[in-house]
Amino acid sequence: MKVRKDVVDELLEYNREFVKNERYKEFKTTKYPDRKIAILTCMDTRLTNLLPAALGLKNGEVKMIKNAGGIISDPFGSSIKSLLVGIYELGVEEIMVIGHTDCGAQHICEEVMEKEMLERGIPERTIELLKGELDFHGWLSGFDSVEGSVINTVKAIREHPLVPKDVDVSRFLIDSHTGELTILDRS
Repeated sequence: MKVRKDVVDELLEYNREFVKNERYKEFKTTKYPDRKIAILTCMDTRLTNLLPAALGLKNGEVKMIKNAGGIISDPFGSSIKSLLVGIYELGVEEIMVIGHTDCGAQHICEEVMEKEMLERGIPERTIELLKGELDFHGWLSGFDSVEGSVINTVKAIREHPLVPKDVDVSRFLIDSHTGELTILDRS
């Protein structure tokens, strides 16, 4: 019986060959986005290659910020910080918020996730302590519609006290199967 290598070991082995064969050269660019755009979108695996391909993007053209659902859930969290760094340090002038069809984050059930945490060894006391510090269930919950989530995220960005009014923030929806982009609102 052949023993399967650990997946991370396979990735590391590939990386060594990638560097050895200088395949990184085709990806060389600067830290500044050529198109002066930041895209906030979901971390869904279907979008990894589909979204850039559907928009004709090449490495170095945009800043891509991804999280579960492509949302701003905390006005001073890492996603908004990434957008602010893009604006003030890297020349971003426009932000595209791109939700997608069939989003798994939409259907997150906070009760199920809490149960799974307990089953995986997270102490109940830890969860109870967190519930006292934050809206734990609200933080873990999904959303009613992708369109509504995109609308709320754009609103949070547009109304953020540190986002300048001259930055355009627009709403889009991408079909996670075909890559078709629908404009929901363009500022």
